[in-house]
Amino acid sequence: MAAAVTAAVSFPSSKSSTLPTRTSLICPERVTLKKVYREASAGGRVVSVRAQVTTTEAAPPAKAVKHSKKQEEGVVVNKFKPKNPYVGRVLLNTKITADDAPGETWHMVFSTDGEMPYREGQSIGVIPDGIDPKNGKPHKLRLYSIASSALGDFGDSKTVSISLFPPNFSLSSLGVISSIQVSLCVKRLVYTNDAGETVKGVCSNFLCDLKPGSEVTMTGPVGKEMLMPKDPNATVVMLATGTGIAPFRSFLWKMFFEKHEDYKFEGLAWLFLGVPTSSSLLYKEEFEKMKEKAPDNFRLDFAVSREQTNEKGEKMYIQTRMAQYAEELWELLKKDNTYVYMCGLKGMEKGIDDIMVSLAAKDGIDWLDYKKQLKKAEQWNVEVY
Repeated sequence: MAAAVTAAVSFPSSKSSTLPTRTSLICPERVTLKKVYREASAGGRVVSVRAQVTTTEAAPPAKAVKHSKKQEEGVVVNKFKPKNPYVGRVLLNTKITADDAPGETWHMVFSTDGEMPYREGQSIGVIPDGIDPKNGKPHKLRLYSIASSALGDFGDSKTVSISLFPPNFSLSSLGVISSIQVSLCVKRLVYTNDAGETVKGVCSNFLCDLKPGSEVTMTGPVGKEMLMPKDPNATVVMLATGTGIAPFRSFLWKMFFEKHEDYKFEGLAWLFLGVPTSSSLLYKEEFEKMKEKAPDNFRLDFAVSREQTNEKGEKMYIQTRMAQYAEELWELLKKDNTYVYMCGLKGMEKGIDDIMVSLAAKDGIDWLDYKKQLKKAEQWNVEVY
């Protein structure tokens, strides 16, 4: 903001002669002044000084426009809220862990009829039926990462052959000719509390027990943190534990199982999946088919903590598996087209930090500061619980 100052000074004489003098100044503050001062000079003459300051207010600086590296254009957020939810219908609900696995995980598909347009990496809310006995009110929503691509598991309404679905399964077998769907990957929560009582998670058990044809109350979609990068030549490193695999299944279906006119993945997708036992590996057959289909573009590493160990005899957690590729991963992280996505148990991130600290230090880099830069550049994306 600048102010232009113009001052006119006159010295009236007995002959009323005028000697105008003008000067212009730049003033950094906004001032409005119009005043006349009269004083007696040493020579006995009256000096009249008239000063007028006018200001012009500069236009505010233009707000910087954020250009995201992710597929944010046209993303819909919070179309449906708890007071105005969407009611879908269960098309499929199937257990995807073996009977001897520690816990049950289910894959479920809901119809949305195209009313809830979502993007890979987003989440939806589910409001379970019933009343919360603690307050006598309807249950609050729980958020779940979406496990299907934006086209859905049956995007073209044709029969699919992925192993987790029944043989010759198709939407038409349910009387649905054309429908867009959303899929979730949910682990049934059951545990024993300190009093020795069996406690069941309200929403997870509600979802895992649903039968085809049942209605489900949903909200959303929400979230932009886990959206895929725009660059089809990017390196996308995905780190998941258990049901944290959900958003990455959606990524990988778009990358390797679908054809898009405006997107063809030609970069490197590298998935690390950590689970307790091999019987709890989720979507294993799908991922192996992707690897067969695109061996140069997809790398797959499992970390099975109760069955595998490293050369030191340590349990194979996801960070233990990553440590075997630490140097290679660090070199990738120094490139501006590498994106890391992490979803699952909260402790995973600290384990990965422990690996990267020493590697970065070799290059004179503080890892925690560098990770902040990666986050700012949208290259380090985390959803943990």
